[in-house]
This record gives sequence, C-alpha cells and structure tokens, in this order.
Amino acid sequence: MHNNHVIWHNVQIDRSDRNRLNAHRSGLIWLTGLSASGKSTIAHEVEKRLFDRGIRTYVLDGDNVRHGINSNLTFSREDRKENLRRIVEVSKLFVDAGILVLAAFISPYKEDRAYIRSRFADDNFLEIYVKCAVEECEQRDPKGQYKKARAGIIKNYTGISSPYEEPENPHLLLDTENLDLDSSVANILDLLERHEFIEIQRDTPDEP
Repeated sequence: MHNNHVIWHNVQIDRSDRNRLNAHRSGLIWLTGLSASGKSTIAHEVEKRLFDRGIRTYVLDGDNVRHGINSNLTFSREDRKENLRRIVEVSKLFVDAGILVLAAFISPYKEDRAYIRSRFADDNFLEIYVKCAVEECEQRDPKGQYKKARAGIIKNYTGISSPYEEPENPHLLLDTENLDLDSSVANILDLLERHEFIEIQRDTPDEP
C-alpha cells in the first residue's frame, strides 16, 4: 500500500552511473531450489570467485535474513510471500547501489518467483534452478531440518508438508545430484559472462 503523502525523490546518481564506476553490471541472481540442494554453498563460492575478480557482490541467504529483517515471519503461505517481498525490495536497493546480488531462497511457488522477476528489468535479473531430488536433500540434511519436519516439529516444510513448484524456464538449471561444486560455479560464471554481467576471463598466455 502506497502512502499518498510520500513523494519519490529523484536522484542525481543512478544504477548506470554506479555500474560505470564499478566497471561491471549490477543485478539479481536468484537461486531457487529445495533446502540442502546446495544453493547457499554455491552462492557463497560464486561470491568468492567474483570478489577475487574485483566484482562487488553480496549474498542474501534465506536462513540468514530470518535472523534479522525477517525474524518475525513464520513459514505460512502469507509469511513466505512477505519474506520474499522484503527480500526483493532489499535486492533492488543493492542492485541500484551497483552490487551484483546472489540470493539463495527456496522460493517454492511459481507465483512468487514471477513476482520477483517482474520487479526487475530483463537486463538485471537471472533465475537459477538448483535442482536436487527431495530424497537426496533429505539424505544430506545438514541442519537436521528434514528430520524435524518428518517428526512434525517443523510445519509447512517444503518438500515434506509443503509443495515445491519447479521453475519452467530458468536461465540456468544446475543438477546438483550430478554436478560438483566447481562445475556448478563454473556454469554460473559462464552464464554471467554470456549475459555480460562480467567480462569474459581469458587465460593469459605464458610469456616467452
């Protein structure tokens, strides 16, 4: 809901100015998939590789934000929508500030992911589906969340008592049952190069 008494203040420095200063484009790279599929691990490794290349990045992680800005939200359908709405607005601020944002969120519903995409332009948004069967995710279960969900301790847990609707047209699909971390990261870096978020890194020939 918009407040009619709040007026947008036009800025003097915008995203394109900051992108030019940083010598790379900013945008939102959204990683969706089941818990324990590898989203956060991949996002943080991509961030490290980009940081080493001088790219200004930041990871927004589903668990971490629930310790702060979204600490008052549950996992009900309405609270999941609000969780993502807040993250989208935070991401827009980061992107406007010239940052390449990597967001790792289960985001199980197509409707919510369509909303996320609609809030960004075609030139500053990419969706990555980190695909892994729930059986494999449950085997990994690094935080013991699936076990708690099976015991009924955690309600509305995606893949157990709440659905995950697979993306139909992601920019990239990573099958983490068959891809290791290095391969997953390499695929994302290639995607970022192809979409001109970062420059193509070529091997430097050995000096004679």
